[in-house]
Amino acid sequence: MVDVVVHGPASWNQVVDLDELPAPVPHMQFARGHRHVLGGTSAGKAAHLRELGVDVELHTVLGTDAAAAEIEQTLRRASVPVAATYVDGPSERHLNLMDPHGGRVSLYLDVPQVDPDDVAAAVSALRRAAGGARALVLDLSETSRAAVDAVVATGVPIWTDLHDYDGRSAFHAPFADAAGFVFMNGDRTSSVRELLRACIARGAGLAVCTLGADGALAVDARGDEHHVPAEPVQSVVDTNGAGDGFMAGYLAAHLDGAEVKTALAAGARQAARALGTHQLCPLLDRPVDPEPARPSEW
Repeated sequence: MVDVVVHGPASWNQVVDLDELPAPVPHMQFARGHRHVLGGTSAGKAAHLRELGVDVELHTVLGTDAAAAEIEQTLRRASVPVAATYVDGPSERHLNLMDPHGGRVSLYLDVPQVDPDDVAAAVSALRRAAGGARALVLDLSETSRAAVDAVVATGVPIWTDLHDYDGRSAFHAPFADAAGFVFMNGDRTSSVRELLRACIARGAGLAVCTLGADGALAVDARGDEHHVPAEPVQSVVDTNGAGDGFMAGYLAAHLDGAEVKTALAAGARQAARALGTHQLCPLLDRPVDPEPARPSEW
């Protein structure tokens, strides 16, 4: 049994640094740099939680390609246990175009193709793992969406990251309805406060919106607002993983009994750690444990 189970995407990404994001016209640009790194919002949260000393297990869907081996090897080096459902074909892969200000265009190159049997196996594994956990992070994916009813039935507190939720998306709705702790960013809303309060009205006990350099705003079950400034960072290397770090920092502090404002500050600190590395999390910069970390296969 583990304290936190995280379910959702892990990917193998090529990141290309540009002076500015491409205009939608034919042209040529020179890259400032490029690299292959671990991606996926669930992989990011699991790595940040592991860095914070939380006993965590990542559940994800992987293919049977070389990218799957890269994903598993990188997580294994960071001592992040992985319980993978394997499907024939490619793993998730992205091409991320990044500008110096944190702007990003993500191109999905490959997505694992799951059939009903694969989904059933993943949901069954997740339900078993949730037994005894103190929190279950259910990230956006088709497999996670299929697992909502099963994980709600376990009674384990559900946390979700709605990313650029606009308050209307039908795909996001089951996650927003099931989770007691809802995180998101403000990219697609004209009123952060209104969106947060709408999440509370749906039943969440806490709703948090990260605001980049402006920190984060939270609304609790009483309707009280809490704001935390962004943690100062001397130099931003890469913004990938900052949102995952924020949620992981908050979750780890919450499990330690922290109040909302203290947990928000912990989230801001962990987000700042992600900004200082080309990886999703500094833990992924160095080998930690070369031994396999309880891999499982169904």
